[in-house]
Amino acid sequence: MESPLKPIPFMRWIAPAALFFGASSLWAQAADTPTLSAADTAFVFVCCLAVLLMTIPGLALFYGGLARTKNVLSVLMQVFTVTALMAVLWAVFGYSLAFSDGGSANAFIGGFDKVFLAGVTVDSLQGSIPEVLFFLFMLLFAAITPAIIVGAFAERMKFAAVLVFMVLWFTINYVPMAHMGWGGGWVFEMGPQDFAGGNVVHINVGIAALVGAWMVGARKGVGTSAMAPHNMTMTMTGGSLLWVGWLAFCGGCALAANGFAMWVVVNTMLGAAAGTVAWVLMEWQHRGKPSMLGAVSGAIAGLVAITPACGFVGPMGALVVGALASPICMWAVEKLKPMIGLDDSFDVFGVHGVGGIVGGVLTPVFALPMLGGLGFAEGRDLASQMPVQLLAIGFSIVYAAVSSYIAFKVAAVVCGGLRVDEDEEVEGLDLTSHGEPGYKLS
Repeated sequence: MESPLKPIPFMRWIAPAALFFGASSLWAQAADTPTLSAADTAFVFVCCLAVLLMTIPGLALFYGGLARTKNVLSVLMQVFTVTALMAVLWAVFGYSLAFSDGGSANAFIGGFDKVFLAGVTVDSLQGSIPEVLFFLFMLLFAAITPAIIVGAFAERMKFAAVLVFMVLWFTINYVPMAHMGWGGGWVFEMGPQDFAGGNVVHINVGIAALVGAWMVGARKGVGTSAMAPHNMTMTMTGGSLLWVGWLAFCGGCALAANGFAMWVVVNTMLGAAAGTVAWVLMEWQHRGKPSMLGAVSGAIAGLVAITPACGFVGPMGALVVGALASPICMWAVEKLKPMIGLDDSFDVFGVHGVGGIVGGVLTPVFALPMLGGLGFAEGRDLASQMPVQLLAIGFSIVYAAVSSYIAFKVAAVVCGGLRVDEDEEVEGLDLTSHGEPGYKLS
């Protein structure tokens, strides 16, 4: 059965690289009748498992360790529940609006052809993998992206407001952004180099984090009370799972088991490694001691920055991207955040937002063949690619800011405010919001 979907969005830029490696790509096969590949199917399914692990438990543990003891369970609960909620919404309408034809509105949003997964069958294919597997892979992107925003308003937002915000943000932000960037919309047609979600995922959540930190307000006691992470062992464990899952997050976007996918995986690995080393060295120099938090933060910064670049740069370019982005993110966390004066609890903007912007700008630079990159689409060079890159980044910033403001504002009206009462915040959200402690004391 021929797939009813258009060629896989990721494949627009993959074809030249895939052919360079002598591999068959879905994009290159788009004109042919799709044929099921057992190898590609197995590869993408394993990637799905790893991406789920990077979300729950990975992201949940990473954030949980950064919270204070009285709020650890609330953070775990938010990430876990948001993951489940987004999966439901993606099946009901998100997949359809992101990846089916929207007719005259196709530049901005998809259609309703696949609402409730209509037409997604056991036999339908998307390229060389089952369409239902493509649905699952993209579901996991849709789940982790909004869950990242939890780190911005942790420890003081009502659980009901979190859920209402997430439903709204998913509907008016993520789904349209996914369609515009990946599903054949105008950003996709414009052709920015963004392999695995620098715009749709990281810049998007970074700006949403800024808006959320502003609208929810700072945690009680910021600047006067200790806000240190309560369990760095938990954060390191979660961060390590994020690193592992990120290899699948980026590598799986090739949607094929071939040399190009492994190229992407290696680039992702090296970007994270370089980010870790750069942050540790900078922190060692300026603070006198390297910290575990700094090492994990550097790895995440490198992973964020390499996300848009991993399908276009070479391994040495990946090292440089990670090494350059990490200190800039460190500056954003240590210097820019106090200048702005917003309590972005776990530095979502400083790492994801800033890292995504830096990675997006560096991508075409290190895509240059003379720097070991894989080059540009036909008719493009650095001079013509960079304006497209900057326009896509600028649009992502503006759209994320406006849509996030609307979602937070509506959630505040529906829930009678965004944050918990002062007494509840002081006591901790574990008990006041969920009626159970994160730890049972003997």
